[in-house]
Amino acid sequence: MKKVGYLRVSTQEQRPDRQIEGLRSRCDELHLETLSAVSPRRPIYEAVLARLEPGDALVVWDLDRAFRSVVDAVTQAERFRQKGIDFEIVNLQVDTATPSGMLVYTIMSAFAEFERRMLAQRTREGLAAARRRGIRLGRPPKLSKAQLDHARQILSCDSAATTRIARQLGVAPWTLTRSLRRPDRTPPAG
Repeated sequence: MKKVGYLRVSTQEQRPDRQIEGLRSRCDELHLETLSAVSPRRPIYEAVLARLEPGDALVVWDLDRAFRSVVDAVTQAERFRQKGIDFEIVNLQVDTATPSGMLVYTIMSAFAEFERRMLAQRTREGLAAARRRGIRLGRPPKLSKAQLDHARQILSCDSAATTRIARQLGVAPWTLTRSLRRPDRTPPAG
């Protein structure tokens, strides 16, 4: 029987130190994956699951490190049970091998999904509020208003000049064309 630790962070900037500290002494091996939990494929997670045998245990620090939703968490726990694989969530002190552990696991899965959905909702609301205040979101434009006005002036006389103008401005022709089509979103002065 071996205990296999699965750790996940969503971005390169996030540090897995807390998970490593919590799992190092409990596990025979650790596997770190760097990608979002909602990614359609998680190669390291899938490889770890494929190697687990009856009697082994998958160990994670927190519930949200392994699963995308309540349905995913409960479905996966049932698959583990059928294969004779134990599942432990260290931070919650939950072992799904017991009926009470499975109950706590199911409830905590629901709370984790609720928290993730609330975070997504707050993010969407914050972005919408910023847009209403006139804050521009996303990457800054590559071309200034003055550059676009100059390009429009030249193109009004010579429609074949798009590639030449784009080269002069240091952008791709498609960037120039797209920027010219985009409505002026300059915030009003004042």
